[in-house]
Amino acid sequence: MTTPLLNIEKLSVAFGQGPARRTVVDNLSLQIEAGETLALVGESGSGKSVTALSVLRLLPAPPVSYPGGEIYFHGQPLLNAPESTLRKIRGNRIAMIFQEPMVSLNPLHNIEKQLYEVLSLHRGMRREAARGEIISCLDRVGIRNAAKRLSDFPHQLSGGERQRVMIAMALLTRPELLIADEPTTALDVSVQAQILRLLKELKQELNMGLLFITHNLNIVRRLADRVAVMRNGQCVEQNTNQALFHSPQHPYTRQLLNAEPTGSPQPLDVTRPPLLQVKDLQVRFPIRRGLLRRTIGYHYGLKQLSFDLRPGESLGLVGESGSGKSTTGLALLRLIPSLGQITFDGMPLDAWGRRQLLPVRHRIQVVFQDPNSSLNPRLDVQQIIEEGLKVHHPQLSAAQREQQVIDVMAEVGLDPDSRHRYPAEFSGGQRQRIAIARAFILRPELLILDEPTSSLDRSVQAQILALLKSLQSRHQLAYIFISHDLQVVRSLCHQVVVLRQGEVIEQGECQRVFSSPQAEYTRQLLMPD
Repeated sequence: MTTPLLNIEKLSVAFGQGPARRTVVDNLSLQIEAGETLALVGESGSGKSVTALSVLRLLPAPPVSYPGGEIYFHGQPLLNAPESTLRKIRGNRIAMIFQEPMVSLNPLHNIEKQLYEVLSLHRGMRREAARGEIISCLDRVGIRNAAKRLSDFPHQLSGGERQRVMIAMALLTRPELLIADEPTTALDVSVQAQILRLLKELKQELNMGLLFITHNLNIVRRLADRVAVMRNGQCVEQNTNQALFHSPQHPYTRQLLNAEPTGSPQPLDVTRPPLLQVKDLQVRFPIRRGLLRRTIGYHYGLKQLSFDLRPGESLGLVGESGSGKSTTGLALLRLIPSLGQITFDGMPLDAWGRRQLLPVRHRIQVVFQDPNSSLNPRLDVQQIIEEGLKVHHPQLSAAQREQQVIDVMAEVGLDPDSRHRYPAEFSGGQRQRIAIARAFILRPELLILDEPTSSLDRSVQAQILALLKSLQSRHQLAYIFISHDLQVVRSLCHQVVVLRQGEVIEQGECQRVFSSPQAEYTRQLLMPD
């Protein structure tokens, strides 16, 4: 028998010490052969990312310990390997795409410098030779005008573009094993298809093993050779792709497979006047050149968007990464300058300054795309969620604020007893629910949701969608829902706008657009190859 590329034998991982120690991965055994893709699926907090980080020993010890088991790479044990050995393996023979690119990319360095560091460190390439390879790799992962984007910093890229840069960074070293932790979370379906094709090509070309962690079962179905399902730190089922999808054995596996978004939007009272009216909204960014940085033109992030949104209505914004979806949300929040008219409940927000907008802020709230970068790591969950109450409802006592935090945490499916823990102690999906709770606690009338379910597994996603619909029905909340997941949009939204490179490609009633799209680009989104 040949030695597996990666062999995880009866691995246990624990957090904390003494009586407070808790096991987060329990007696886990997995194998990956060269050229094979193993998909690791399960709910948030099931131990998937902890397992991936343990392979490269990236978890801090203490408080992390390994009570049992071993991890072998080409038969070489890793858990007790010296740091010098691990440095030769990390990023070179085993590469990893991390879940949250804004945290993983250095905000002080441009994209070229960060990618060049990989080639310089692991392949000893000089900058002149590396530049061509960097541009080629960025092209392959779908960064448009890659040569012109090398000087961009992470904050100048969209969420999906940052994710693609992370994928390029991992693939530059041509690793033997690639660990991909939610690598397509922030990507629209057309780019997802492109990335999946690229991973398949490289797997074949390099005979590369792939450990693929995802919530998206559609991707698992298309990419994986074998699937392992985790729950509460344990592997409850492991089988070939075909066998698992056609005849799942464990009840939890069947629950995951049956948790695809379904249903239709809440009934809408069309007689009510619009809460939000947007006319000819534009966002443009100046292009500056020369020593004096004079403006020589403009790059349009959004062109000529108009719509009305009633109380209790949901508008979906869909399109590829960098199409202007998040830019639209920021413009409506008046967080970036824009042209055009924005009228909220009869008030001309586009004409108001910061002081005039302050009393309206609590009525319009947002859930940002990346919960890890939007949650203050120095505050516990109680402090994070109650922050808005302190600003907008200063008359509340500390006890009243704490009770509201307890109520809203229970409402979004979080354990209120965990409110004194810090964001780093939660999984990615749990952090997203903390961000949702922070927005809900002010009981806004308009909620802008920027990829709120992207980091959630299907079962939790279904709970969040049910929660959003319930809140919308009870409080007549209006939603602007930004998402790459077209199934989710179809389940929640009454109308949809399809954006591409800042332009409105198609707009209309959601069911009509999904059932009979008029634009070729919309058809590509709905039916990627």
